[in-house]
Amino acid sequence: MLHLQLRVPGHLTDEVVERLTTDPTVTNVAVLAGAYAKPPGSMVIADVAREGANPVVAGLRALGLHRVGSIMLSEPETILSAAADRAEVEAPGAPDDSVVWDIVENRVTKDSVLTWAFVCFLTLATLIAGVGRLLDQPILIIGAMVVGPEFSPVAAICVALARPRPTILPGALRTLFGGFLIATLVSSPLWALAHAAGVATRADASAGPATDFIIHPDIWSFVIALLAGVAGVLALTTSKSGPLVGVFISVTTVPAVGTIALCLGLGVWSEIVGALVQLGVNLAGLVLAGTLALLVQRAVWSRVQGSARLGGLRR
Repeated sequence: MLHLQLRVPGHLTDEVVERLTTDPTVTNVAVLAGAYAKPPGSMVIADVAREGANPVVAGLRALGLHRVGSIMLSEPETILSAAADRAEVEAPGAPDDSVVWDIVENRVTKDSVLTWAFVCFLTLATLIAGVGRLLDQPILIIGAMVVGPEFSPVAAICVALARPRPTILPGALRTLFGGFLIATLVSSPLWALAHAAGVATRADASAGPATDFIIHPDIWSFVIALLAGVAGVLALTTSKSGPLVGVFISVTTVPAVGTIALCLGLGVWSEIVGALVQLGVNLAGLVLAGTLALLVQRAVWSRVQGSARLGGLRR
């Protein structure tokens, strides 16, 4: 179940309450007249089955409530309610499979902002990946993959293309490629200093059989990126955060950027092209698979919810 908290202007209160009380997937509806002081309005709260949230929110949007009031969706961990259980039974499909698009869009938009925290994590991941390539240590490459936050803007790009939501795309692209650029510009001079101090050599940077996969992309690089893209989108849309860790350690985006920064700092020009290709292959696979997975989910849930509404009309 999801929890709805609405700020409703007086002229819309009756219509909003009627919509909620007549929907079988909504329960525990309460109205607190005049509860809001700034801006003024009534508070309407309710619980809605996760599978029924999309049409409920769409109906509220159709009333213009997101413009003249507010719509808040939250996910309580536990609800002990027979009425909530009945609303869940009325909703089509299974809760774990449902996609609440407003939650997904809000999450990817918020997580794909180019902030200092994002840049710091990405730069640290880039440096760790560079050390992993320099020392030929796969465990450091894995660590860099886990630290890197780049999947958030990738997911935002997929949502922007699949929904479609063109307004999300510029910010996601700016965060992704701007973050990579900043991480590279910060890391490369540090590697140049390390080279000048004698702690990093061109020979070490260009010799590493255990991490050579970073500069030698092949068909499997693309296949893994496709599979990771699907897994990442499913984890995002179904609120299953655990599999996202597997996505992070499956793709070679941050290791490629770390290798590029290392090579630029040390002057190992021969490996930069291979790392750039690896980066492009992984990003292309993630975006392609993620977008297609979202389109499939969108088509399936539109059909499921459409069938449920048709069945309700027949009853």
